[in-house]
Amino acid sequence: MSDKLFTDFPEVSAKAWKQQIQFDLKGADYNDTLVWDSPENIKVKPFYHQEDVSDLKLKSVNNKGWKIGQVVYAGNARMANEKARDFLQRGAESILFIIPSEAIKIEELLKDITIENTPIYFELQFLSPDHVKGIKSYMGNSAAHVFLNVDIIGNLAKSGNWYESLEKDHSHLSVIFDIGFPNTLQVDLSLYQNAGATITQQLAYGLAHAHEYLNHFQSQLGDTGEFSVNFKVAVGTNYFFEIAKLRALRLLWDALAAQYDLTCDCHISAHPTKRNKTLYDYNTNMLRTTTESMSAILGGADVVFNQPYDAIYHKSNEFGDRIALNQLVLLKEESHFDKVGNPADGTYYIESLTQQLAEKALQLFKNLEKEGGFLKQLKKHTIQKKVQDSVAKEQDKFNAEEEVLVGTNKFQNPSDKIKGDLELYPFVKTNIRKTLLEPILEKRLAEAMEQKRLKDEG
Repeated sequence: MSDKLFTDFPEVSAKAWKQQIQFDLKGADYNDTLVWDSPENIKVKPFYHQEDVSDLKLKSVNNKGWKIGQVVYAGNARMANEKARDFLQRGAESILFIIPSEAIKIEELLKDITIENTPIYFELQFLSPDHVKGIKSYMGNSAAHVFLNVDIIGNLAKSGNWYESLEKDHSHLSVIFDIGFPNTLQVDLSLYQNAGATITQQLAYGLAHAHEYLNHFQSQLGDTGEFSVNFKVAVGTNYFFEIAKLRALRLLWDALAAQYDLTCDCHISAHPTKRNKTLYDYNTNMLRTTTESMSAILGGADVVFNQPYDAIYHKSNEFGDRIALNQLVLLKEESHFDKVGNPADGTYYIESLTQQLAEKALQLFKNLEKEGGFLKQLKKHTIQKKVQDSVAKEQDKFNAEEEVLVGTNKFQNPSDKIKGDLELYPFVKTNIRKTLLEPILEKRLAEAMEQKRLKDEG
C-alpha cells in the first residue's frame, strides 16, 4: 500500500512549485510579495524543498531528553528549601537556586533533596572560592549533578564591572575550576537576547564569550577532552528561528571545541525571554512563554526554566509559580514533548535556518577574533554599540506596529488598568555609579509605551 501511495504522487521540483505560486499571484512579484527579510538578513521563502538542504551537511541534534526546571530565590535557606521540595513534588525535575550572599548555608538549602536524581543549578551573585569549596565538601560524589554557573565575563558585561578586578576574578575562577566540579562555567547568552540583540549577534557573542574561557583554561584542559559549559539561553517569540538558534548553537560549539581537541557537548538551559513581556494584557504572557518553551524543547534544550506570566510586576507568588510549572508539565506529560528525541531533524525550513544562522554567526565571531576578541571589543564598547543599533531598529518596528505585542501596541483594551497592582518596578533601573565599561542593559520592548499608559492612568 505504501508503494502505491508514493507512486500516485510524483515528485515536484522546487522550480515547479515556484512557477505555480508565481502563476497564482496573478502578476504580483514573487520576491516582493512572499519573501521577507529577517533581522538577521536571512531571506525567508514561502516554502522550502528538499533541494534547499541537498548541499547541507546535516547533523542530528543529540537531544538526550529535557527536564522541567524551576527557579527559586534563596534569600532565606529554609524557606527556599521548602519551596524547592514543594516544586519537586508537583512535577519539577530540576531546581535553579539564586543565591544572593555567602551567608546562605548549603546544607540547609539542600536538606532532604535527593541530588542524585535532581540536577541542581546555582546562580551565585558573588565570587567566592571558599563558598564553592563548602558546596563541594557537602556534595561529595553528587557534584556531577550540580551546575555552578560561574560567569565572570557575563557579570562584567551585565554590570560594567568585575567582581573585584580582572586579575583577581580570573585568579578566583582558576581556583574554583580546580576544585573539581564537572560543571563549573556558564556562558550567559540570555543577556544579549534580553537586551535586544539579533539571533546572529547572540550566537556570535556567546561563542566569543565561551572562547575567552577556553583561552584562559587552555593550560588546564589536559588531554581528557572534557570541558563543560552551560549556555544560558533566552528564547524569543520567533518560533522557528528560535528552534534553529539552539540547534545552531550546538553546531558552533562543536566547531569551536574541535579546535581545542575537545569532544564534549554543550549544555543548554533555556528561559523565556523578558524582552517581549508586557504589563498590559498580561495574560498574553502565558501564550508567549508557552511557545517559547516549545521552541526551547524542539531546539534541544537540556532543561527549561519557565517564567511566571506576572514576573515583571509581581513578587514570587503561588499562582504565578504554579501556572509556570504546569505549562511545562502539560507540554511533557500531556503533549508528549519528551517522546521524540529530535523532532526538528529533517525539516527543510529549520535545517536551512540552522545552517544560515550558524554561518552568519561564525563569520561575525571570526571578525570579533580578528579585532582582538570578545573582552577587547566589550571594553571598546563595540559590542554595546552593535546591540544598541539592533535595539533601535526593533524599537522602530514596534513603534510603527510592524512588530506587534498584542494588547500593548495593538488591540489595546482601554479599560485595562495595572498601576495599583505593581509590586515590583517593571522598568530599567538607573543606578548612577562608576563602571569600567558601559554595561549591556536588559530592556523590555514595551517599556516606554507602558510608562506613558501608567502616567495616563492617573
